[in-house]
Parts: sequence; structure tokens; C-alpha cells
Amino acid sequence: MQLLRDGARAIGLNLTAEHLGAFESYYQELSAWNHKFNLTTVTQYEEVQLKHFLDSLTCLLALPSSGDPPARQLPDVVPLTTKEAPLLCIDVGTGAGLPGLAVKILRPTLHMTLLDASRKKTAFLQHVIAVLGLVDAEALWARAEDVGQDPVHRERYDVVLARAVADLAILVEYCLPLCRVGGRVVAQKGAEISDEAQRASHAIETLGGSLRDIKTIQLPGLRAPRSLVLIDKVDSTPLQYPRRAGMPHKQPLIVK
Repeated sequence: MQLLRDGARAIGLNLTAEHLGAFESYYQELSAWNHKFNLTTVTQYEEVQLKHFLDSLTCLLALPSSGDPPARQLPDVVPLTTKEAPLLCIDVGTGAGLPGLAVKILRPTLHMTLLDASRKKTAFLQHVIAVLGLVDAEALWARAEDVGQDPVHRERYDVVLARAVADLAILVEYCLPLCRVGGRVVAQKGAEISDEAQRASHAIETLGGSLRDIKTIQLPGLRAPRSLVLIDKVDSTPLQYPRRAGMPHKQPLIVK
């Protein structure tokens, strides 16, 4: 895990031997299960360290500091209007657990829910949570549209994470209904995000959000820069959102 350790150090994150051991175990389980189920197309040891683990850890730069290992926050990131720690987080469309599991390894005090619509991927996540001995972590098998209308989850979370799930105009309908007022959505995107963010502006406003900032991050070992889209939840999401399963994708909230 040397590439991960050095890359994390370059963005201000200090990984201990315990962290690196957890990521090593995570990789071994990911590799073993990937032979049975299609969890990810990125499988090479070096690539997983950079394209999956290190990329996921950039989310930490947009979260408030805590008593966990120190992390450098991005410049000008406004702290959450948070209640008492620990923060409640949900990773929407987590797939093989990215970015949620990687974030949880470094910030163990977070309460992390890993949400995915694939039963096989959810079974993998439950297995990895047990192998790593993570507490206050759960894998939830469900669609984001259904969970967003569930009173147990609706507008409950301080932080909603998402990585490479959908176009931003679609993604915010999955994420903002889960975020409490005063919380934040952190969406990981590629470098070319300005047009996508512009298309999503109506959806963000309709669903009670406000685009706080878009931060560009250059990770060591990766040619193309990455973006973190930070959306603050400033008002309650209207009750009709999210719409029924499949509708956000078929009819995104875009002004034509």
C-alpha cells in the first residue's frame, strides 16, 4: 500500500500502519469476490490504490475535522452547521464500498450507511464490514428513490456521499432528500464538471440545495484531475421528491 500511503500524504492525510492493513485486507476481499461477481473493472493492485482508495479519501477534505487522524481541509470549505458528533453519513450507490468504506476506515467515529441496489454488492459490503471489524457501519440493499421516501432515512444524514453514480441533475434527486437541512452532499466527479453543474442548477434549487463550491484536486499518479462538488442543504426537500424508482433517470429535473 505504498502508493496509497504516499498519495494520501501528498493531500495531507496521514495513514497509520493500522489503516494500511485495513486497506490491504479490503483489497484482498475485493479481489477474491471480484472473481465471482463483477464488483469493479479496476482490479490491479496499483490501480486500486490510486483510482479507488486514494480517490475516495479526497472526500475527507470536504468534511469537518474531528478527533480522528488529522486531515487537511480544502481551502475555503465552510464547516457544516453540525450537531454533536458523530456525523451520520450515507454513501449513495456505493458499489464495492467507494467512497464510503475508505472514508470509514480513516474516520471510524462516523456512522456510515452504504446504500446500493445490488444484492450481491450489499452482501460483499456486509462481509467486508465484518472482516474489518467496523462498528457503526451498515450495508443497505435498496434503491435511493425508495430510501429517500422512508421516514427512517429521509433528511436524516449530515453528509451524503456519491461517486460516479449519475449525471449531477439525476444524482441530486437521489442524494438531497436524504440530507438534513444544514448538512452537505459531496459528489465526486471528473475534471469537466462546469456544464454538468449548470444543467443541475434547477434540480439543486428545487430539492432544497445550494451549490457551495466545486473543488479541483490533482492526485499523484493520476493524469486527469478530479472534482469535488459541494452542495449545502438549505431547505427541506418537497415531499414529492424523490419520485418513484427510475423517474429521476428518465425525466431529470432540467429546464429545457
